[in-house]
Amino acid sequence: MDQRISFLTLAVGDVARSRAFFVDGLGWEESLYVPGEVLMLAVGEHVVLSLWDRAAFEEEVGPIATGPGLAPMTIAHNVASPAEVDAVLAVAAAAGATVRSPGTQREWGGYSGYFLDLDGFAWEIAFNPGPIGASVLP
Repeated sequence: MDQRISFLTLAVGDVARSRAFFVDGLGWEESLYVPGEVLMLAVGEHVVLSLWDRAAFEEEVGPIATGPGLAPMTIAHNVASPAEVDAVLAVAAAAGATVRSPGTQREWGGYSGYFLDLDGFAWEIAFNPGPIGASVLP
């Protein structure tokens, strides 16, 4: 697994409200906006901030832990193929991670799986065949 982060995904209660804040309020430029579902903002070279509808987030990732200091988020590491998703998940499991979701074909067109690191942080390993996915690969 390369030492890099591709996406930081935050589960939000209202994607339109988040868009109003980041795009209209702060003047950031959106990379992708699907009303009611997701807003993606390029925040650096090969890094995207993804603001995802909370219900859709929990449907794919699983229930969000709540409590002081626990954020509804995932850290994503994108790769160039579904086979690489499976390979990275296997490496993470061998290193002691808990695979929460094996590689799965997703309705948004990509292929991804999730593991929890030793402190319980959720990492998404993803192949995204679209332009946003290509933009985060080195």
